[in-house]
Amino acid sequence: MNDTVQVNVDEGVMTVTINRPQAMNAVNREVAEGIAVAMIALDRNPAIRLAILTGAGGMFCSGMDLKAYVRGESPFIDGRGFGGLCSKPPQKPLIAAVEGFALAGGFELAMACDLIVAGDGARFGTPEVKVGLIAGAGGLLRTPRQIPQRVAMEMALTGEMISAARAYELGLVNRVVASGGALTAAMTLARVIAANGPLAVAASKKVGCESQDWLSSEMFARQEPLLKAIAKSKDALEGATAFAEKRRPNWQGC
Repeated sequence: MNDTVQVNVDEGVMTVTINRPQAMNAVNREVAEGIAVAMIALDRNPAIRLAILTGAGGMFCSGMDLKAYVRGESPFIDGRGFGGLCSKPPQKPLIAAVEGFALAGGFELAMACDLIVAGDGARFGTPEVKVGLIAGAGGLLRTPRQIPQRVAMEMALTGEMISAARAYELGLVNRVVASGGALTAAMTLARVIAANGPLAVAASKKVGCESQDWLSSEMFARQEPLLKAIAKSKDALEGATAFAEKRRPNWQGC
């Protein structure tokens, strides 16, 4: 792992921190590579249940490092997209803990996460049009799926930012807390998720994300194989037994 992306794992929760506060945590090649490595480790390590993505210095991410872009440096990783994440989010849950700005590519990184916790001073936006670019790392694709289409279009065409409070009103953000408290609140949320059955959590994410593209006539049939696999798992039996015995489950991930 490189110095621009710091990774810490504590009790099954990985925290991935973009560490370029002097550059407003803008994403260069090194950051993209660091995030990609962390996401691969997240999915491969059964001891890690989920991850939090955040930024150092009270700032989430201001987007692509335009100075590096002008030099010909690419923040896109083959097979994983911008920031090593946007085109291929991990199979396990990922929470964005946002303070300060989540703009352009930074906003797209946040939207690639499953949940967003924001400090009340956070700002979100897709200002790419202001510098003659477009939000090509998911901003034009995910935003209309996550908030009303006309609001998404206004953001894309004007390049203007919205507040954390407005993002919460629109359903883009799960929780808004006092500035400086996003990471702590995200960790509290992560602990709740980490206490649940890992197979069930992963399957719930898979269905929740992929079913948006399923036809209504086929969606139950497509869910059925996952449902059966989970129902037959040792974890399902352990969960039911632990509930009956009024104790914590001892998940095995199988």
